[in-house]
Amino acid sequence: MQKAIPLPLAGLRILDFTRVLAGPYCTAMLADLGAEVIKVEAASGDDYRHVGPFRNGESLLFQTVNRGKKSIILDLKDERDKKAAFALAGQCDVVIENFRPGVMDRLGLGAAVLQEAYPSLIFVSVSGFGQTGPNRHLPAYDMIIQAMSGLMEITGEKDRQPMMVGDAIADVAAGMFAAFGIMVALYEREKTGAGRQVDLALYDSLLSMLPLSSCRALTAGQVPTRTGNRHALSAPFGTYPAKDGYFAVAVLNDRLFRSFAEVITAPDIANDPRFISDEKRCENEPALARHIEAWSSSKSLDEVIASLTAAGIPAARLSTINEALASEQVAARALVSDVDHASLGTLPIPEQPVHFVGVPRGNRKPAPALGADTEAILSLLRHGVTR
Repeated sequence: MQKAIPLPLAGLRILDFTRVLAGPYCTAMLADLGAEVIKVEAASGDDYRHVGPFRNGESLLFQTVNRGKKSIILDLKDERDKKAAFALAGQCDVVIENFRPGVMDRLGLGAAVLQEAYPSLIFVSVSGFGQTGPNRHLPAYDMIIQAMSGLMEITGEKDRQPMMVGDAIADVAAGMFAAFGIMVALYEREKTGAGRQVDLALYDSLLSMLPLSSCRALTAGQVPTRTGNRHALSAPFGTYPAKDGYFAVAVLNDRLFRSFAEVITAPDIANDPRFISDEKRCENEPALARHIEAWSSSKSLDEVIASLTAAGIPAARLSTINEALASEQVAARALVSDVDHASLGTLPIPEQPVHFVGVPRGNRKPAPALGADTEAILSLLRHGVTR
């Protein structure tokens, strides 16, 4: 019988007070890699248990972002449950929470109190705007962060209203950076033995994911705004029509542009002063688009993609999410794997994207029923069982 390969985070225990998306997204990724995540919920459960889509009364969204965790019900306003939470923190490597700043302190479960009792504990706070600053007490949802970060002002068509990105990108960004922060704090603890408080904001996270626009605003004195499906700094770098749909193409340098000009049967444009450099091509993109569309609009997407790809030019047809998830590439990379749920049967659930060579993917557990592990975990505490 082949020996099981331990997951990279096996032995790591996380006490998770987070709900909705940013925090749960973070701890789901860590659970994928073997961390034991104890999810603390009120009797009403995480809000995502009550958000669709539903099947057999279960939220599929909750299943997706809370896979592989344990659930314990604790009323943090009840002294006995609060003591249990305090004791549990002492059995964990990491505590993560996403209440508004100050809530955990008022509950007697803040970083200062817990780290005084447990000096090696890593305490992570995820909030809309962080633990400091004039906006720290403002409520924050993904769309609000998109609006305030400037992302919506650079998303959409030039002459139309700003647009939000089609998924909860601020929450996902914060979840990723929270996982990054936890790993850095754990590495530091290996050297010093001491824990660390980590302060992570959705606003900070999303703003840091706008490097092109930040560069233009901070160093070039520009005011980035909407450019639709065209790149703000390069051309041709966007979407264009074929006979049966749209394709994306990305040409970033002069060598590629010369090849591109040959493919679209307009080799002379490579020497046209309007298109002689990336900057010039960007300035004159409408004229360039006419050359592209004169070639592509009479061809099928398959013909367009085949011609561009054969010349080494990055190009793709536009896929739906459904098509992308069902693609051979997703299957080959095992980005989705099946999870067996007691009442829902087999569920295809996304998996964290980092591949650790030699470590198998899949074989994960489903999201827990509300309070499913309460008695087992409290029993361990009552019997004084430590790690």
